[in-house]
Amino acid sequence: MKVDFSKSTDGLVPAIIQHADTLQVLMLGFMNQEALTKTEQEGKVTFFSRSKNRLWTKGETSGNYLTVDRILTDCDNDAILVLAYPQGPTCHTGATSCFGDKSSKGFLYELEKVIEQRITENPEGSYTSRLFGRGVNKVAQKVGEEAVELVIEAKDDNLDLFKNEAADLLYHFLILLKTKNLRLEDIEEVLLGRHR
Repeated sequence: MKVDFSKSTDGLVPAIIQHADTLQVLMLGFMNQEALTKTEQEGKVTFFSRSKNRLWTKGETSGNYLTVDRILTDCDNDAILVLAYPQGPTCHTGATSCFGDKSSKGFLYELEKVIEQRITENPEGSYTSRLFGRGVNKVAQKVGEEAVELVIEAKDDNLDLFKNEAADLLYHFLILLKTKNLRLEDIEEVLLGRHR
């Protein structure tokens, strides 16, 4: 990766940090070549702190590190985008993001990650991993049952029951996607293609 640090007089470029799954913008910092190199080598986001006038690894005192997933540059090679996994709140206020706590892609992407984790780790008593282990036919059957229950609730006037059935359907749909080795993004791409 080539970053043009010479475009600014202080040798710093902006580094935007985004959650690797939800794409929520977590924070903005600045990097020089040394900070970028350390970030790449150690896998934890390191900035050049203008106030401390030194390298600063996010989380070095709080333990709330930002673990790097991948690093990109913009088209002019003078800004950095780091997709990372936060190990706790990113903002010093305790918020998930320095820009507020609303995820830009939404909770479904976080839930998808939790489902994957349950399937991989197979914790004792996990409904998700047990259902997944029964195979695609059982998962598909469960999605069908939840869809029917949602349709039934749609005909009544109890919005709470309807919302709960809708949540059940979405949850089981995410498990079904996993049985087919697909992700929510794959379905999004189809919908985006249709929209275009």
